[in-house]
Amino acid sequence: MNDLASLGRVLVVAPHPDDEVLGCGGTMARLAAEGISVHVLVATKGKPPAFDPEGVAQVRAEMLEAHKLLEVVETHEVDLPAAALDTVPAAQVNAEIGRIIEDISPDTLFLPHIGDIHGDHAIVFQASMVAARPRHNRAPARILCYETLSETNWYAPPMTPAFMPNVFIDVSETLDRKLDAFRCFQSQVRPFPEERSIEVLEALARSRGATVHVKAAEAFMNVRQIIR
Repeated sequence: MNDLASLGRVLVVAPHPDDEVLGCGGTMARLAAEGISVHVLVATKGKPPAFDPEGVAQVRAEMLEAHKLLEVVETHEVDLPAAALDTVPAAQVNAEIGRIIEDISPDTLFLPHIGDIHGDHAIVFQASMVAARPRHNRAPARILCYETLSETNWYAPPMTPAFMPNVFIDVSETLDRKLDAFRCFQSQVRPFPEERSIEVLEALARSRGATVHVKAAEAFMNVRQIIR
């Protein structure tokens, strides 16, 4: 991969609303600006009594506003229970996520990192990888994992899979749009120095960018790439 056009049709898989913006909102904005179709799959939805229906509706509205700002082609919502994916049979999770991946037939998948502290993230990663098995020539040619503030870096990297990026996408021109998209999530934005703050989100992009001598970047782990 040496240019965005090589990503083809893109599907970003998010365990929960806002993960996709935190992990690759700048990349999504760049792709849309260059005429590349970006789909988002949101795997879970908050269920009572753990989640208040009004709060769930608010987060969904915030998500759709953010996706409109990022020019997402379509948002695909799966009705699996948030923060309770471990209570659902793996076959059901695999089937529901797999159905959408098969329908979209993406060339590139962006997934959460398997080493994230939130159990939903690991389950969504695994279900997506099941769907992406290269059993036919429509399997995604590229799978990249993104990092999610307060999830990817809060586990125990000496003992759990560490996020070690080897792909960096320049988002210097779209960082502001990413930050504006995250601002749409008024229920999720936290004051600095909490990690889910605008300041920290920008700082991470600046730091990742400096790693590869650009003004801002998003970092990814390349899980698999098939050159056809």
